[in-house]
Order: sequence, then structure tokens, then C-alpha cells
Amino acid sequence: MGGPSSEREVSLSTGRGCAEALRGEGYRVFEVDAGPDLAERLGELRPDIVFNALHGRWGEDGCVQGMLEWLRLPYTHSGVLASSTAMDKTRTKDIYRAHGLPVVESRIVPRETAMASHVMAPPYVVKPNAEGSSVGIYIVPEGANAPPALADTMPAEVMVETYAPGRELTCTVLGDAALTVTEIVTRGWYDYEAKYSAGGSTHILPAEIPAEIFAACQDFAMRAHRALGCRSISRTDFRWDESRGLDGLILLETNTQPGMTPTSLSPEQAHHAGITFGQLCARLVEEASCDR
Repeated sequence: MGGPSSEREVSLSTGRGCAEALRGEGYRVFEVDAGPDLAERLGELRPDIVFNALHGRWGEDGCVQGMLEWLRLPYTHSGVLASSTAMDKTRTKDIYRAHGLPVVESRIVPRETAMASHVMAPPYVVKPNAEGSSVGIYIVPEGANAPPALADTMPAEVMVETYAPGRELTCTVLGDAALTVTEIVTRGWYDYEAKYSAGGSTHILPAEIPAEIFAACQDFAMRAHRALGCRSISRTDFRWDESRGLDGLILLETNTQPGMTPTSLSPEQAHHAGITFGQLCARLVEEASCDR
């Protein structure tokens, strides 16, 4: 848990919660703050299983997965290929399109280009191509006179994509089942603060949407999980423009390391399906692998 990414604090919260839950299920747990000496620490501990509670770069983009494969330590969540692919928003969209899943138009441009002029007609969104937890999101509204002034912390190349209006929906896949659909209601954009602050958002579970849209979310989430080669658990996020019916349902991204904090969506959905937090963590441990 922890690690050096921009999502370090979320990862620490996830790690502490999962460690406590696993102890409650009878496992012996060591909490490791992932640093440059991670391989050495794991070599000393010699664990049976590594519970990957890292978020963001290095932790969910295939890097730590590759190290664990090399060490032959079974680990939770998706493998190297699925992790690295899902972390790359452009490659993920290419796979979505290849499998007939709906996405919005997007392109990768240099950061300076995105700040010099409108890359596409507003409204649109500018964001990193490989970050999670809504880190570094800029929304350019309709009628905006100028492009956004991006922070120096933004990468050299950014993704610019058409803004998808509508309601925020999400669906967790656990094993071979899509659990349920949650609608996320916020006062504004579902950003980092809204995701991880108490009271930052309201989760309507199950989502009060037409049965056709509910079923489509579950179907699309399952198809995305399989197309990306995810293992054990993933969560796919959607926007739905209800004025367009089924045509208004758009996939945003698939998260191979869904948050496991007190305000996280996947544990809520698992609980709705009759799976306690401890049981969920234990299942991820029992499904751990280092073979794919």
C-alpha cells in the first residue's frame, strides 16, 4: 500500500482497511508501504500472497505486477497486461471500440497544444492519459473563450475528449458476475474530493434507472472486463444522457484496482450482493495468481 503515486493517501486508506478486514477473516497480515526497497522487503517477509492495495502509476499500471511475476509471488487483482492496458485510456478506448462498446471521441496532444487553442469544439475534457481517481481533470464548458491553463504537474501529452453529459453510473464485476449499478450524485464533477471525502458524493444503490439501461451497464461492464483481460474484480464507469436512451450510455474507463476505502463503490456493491467487506477481501486473496 502507499507507494509514490499521486494517489498515495487513497492507497494507504485502502491498505489499512483491507488489512484490518483480512485479520478479521483469520489471515496473518503485514502492512508494507511500497518504496524503492519493495522487492527486498517482500524477499524478507516471504508472503504466501501479496494483496495489492496500490493505486495510480507503478501500482496498478503493470509495473508492480511485473515485479511480483518475477518474484513468483501470487498477487490480487489483474495481471500485467490488463493492468497496463486499462491504465492507458487511449488503448482502453481502442479495445472498447473493437468490442463494440460505446465511447466518445478523443485524441492525444502535447500539453502546450491543449493550452494554445481549442483542440475540439467545447464542451470537452482534458486529462492525463494514465492517471486514476479523477486526478488532473479539466472541464472546458460550452462557449468557453479560451482553452484551459494546465498545471505544470500535467504530463507532456494529455488526452482531450468530447464531454459526455448525463448521469454518473458505475458497475463492479466480481469473477464472472456484474454485481449491480450505482448512480453517483455530486454537486459538481465527480472529482478526487468527491470520491474520497465523507459527504463528497451520494451513492444511489441500486441506481434508479430504466431496466434496459441497468442491464446494459451490467452487460457492458462484463464485456469490458473480459475484453481487457481483467482478473477477479474491476469496476467500469459510465455517463448516461437519459434524453438519448440507450444511445446515451457511454463507457468512460475500467478500473482494475477499485478503491476499498470507507466511501468506495465496489465494497458497497458487494455488500448489496450479500458479500461482507471481509469476505470480499478474502475472496481476492483466494483468487490471487502470478500466472497471467
